[in-house]
Amino acid sequence: MTEVVATNQTILVVGGGISGMTAAIEAAECGKQVVLLEKSPTLGGRTALLYRYFPKLCHPTCGLEINLRRIKTNRNIRVLTLAEVSAISGKRGDYSATVKIAPRYVNEHCTACGDCAKAVTTEVPNPYNYGMNKMKAAYLPHVMAYPQRYVLDASVIGTPDADKAKAACKYGAIDLGMREETIEIRAGAVVWATGWQPYDAAKIQPYGYDRFANVITSLEFERLADPHGPTGGKILRPSDGKEAKNIAFIQCAGSRDENHLRHCSRICCMASLKQTQYVREAWGAGAKSTVYYIDIRAIDRFEDFYQKVQKDASVTFLKSKVAKVTQDKSGDVILHGVDTEGYHRYANAHDMAVLAIGMQPSVAGVDIPADIIADSSGFIESSAAESGFFGAGCATNALDVNRAVQSSTAAALRAIQVINKTARAEA
Repeated sequence: MTEVVATNQTILVVGGGISGMTAAIEAAECGKQVVLLEKSPTLGGRTALLYRYFPKLCHPTCGLEINLRRIKTNRNIRVLTLAEVSAISGKRGDYSATVKIAPRYVNEHCTACGDCAKAVTTEVPNPYNYGMNKMKAAYLPHVMAYPQRYVLDASVIGTPDADKAKAACKYGAIDLGMREETIEIRAGAVVWATGWQPYDAAKIQPYGYDRFANVITSLEFERLADPHGPTGGKILRPSDGKEAKNIAFIQCAGSRDENHLRHCSRICCMASLKQTQYVREAWGAGAKSTVYYIDIRAIDRFEDFYQKVQKDASVTFLKSKVAKVTQDKSGDVILHGVDTEGYHRYANAHDMAVLAIGMQPSVAGVDIPADIIADSSGFIESSAAESGFFGAGCATNALDVNRAVQSSTAAALRAIQVINKTARAEA
């Protein structure tokens, strides 16, 4: 049975991505007790799945490693993974959260040796590569996973593979008797940092994501370019494994569209500019990237990076809202539309098309306090003046990593103020 000691002096942080980690660290380093919840088996969120950040093209492992070290060494933070909030009730200074904890089937004795993975034969789709490959049913999510502990997929429980995994473990870490638990956690303030999810590309029917293998999302392309991804960092198209050297990047895929997401997702332009550099690095003189755009949003310090990409001979910018995408017998994708600067129709062939998919909040589906106000896109906009519930990061808006960290620091400070006022009121 999982036990969590929490009082109205505790700050509950929901979501263990870069925003939740930041809020938890900032509050804990100010001396506050924090419970950090994450519904997946590991902290890090979508940031851990990036190959590189823009605009410096540095690897996220650096920043994540620092944050993980700060979490590991701070006794004020209690981390619960595979933990999902189903309801929150109460008021400022006195909240109660109902939390369901899914079984990992691996206990704290795990040393991440990997013997259990060697023993099993069952494979399951790899969610950390967006299902583009498979992984063993006993797995470590990724190299930066925290806790550094394996997971036994629920699909093999009750099968011979589960018994093989248990027999292979020299440390008694495989616990096939684990069951789902429901616990109550008390807190004086709540930081909601549940992050974002990509818009369902299959809903954008003219682009054929669900029909054409060589139309993928920007998130999937990010994993293709990563050496830890499904192709070992080689940019290969899914249909036949051909080297994808001529790539189309379609902007505003699902964003700024009354039929899909009304808002601008902000990060999409910069993500595509960054990914054109992956193509150039992979193929050198043979690389060709075409960015189909309505407008390029490169604000503040990102303007310099945009200008740098504009000067790249391997990158072409075509101002157009792509009307539709088809795929020929060879597997090439054909983009159809009108160049709004030259006013001529085009039908351009590419090895692969990458949809710069829109960002939507992962807020929905939980019974949260009624005093929380969301905007028309579902992002947490504000809360009542006397509330102790605060949105952070991409739960509040479409943000890049830098702005998500700033938002989360602000949310932590507000939560600390609530705890301090509660303590003074009870003194």
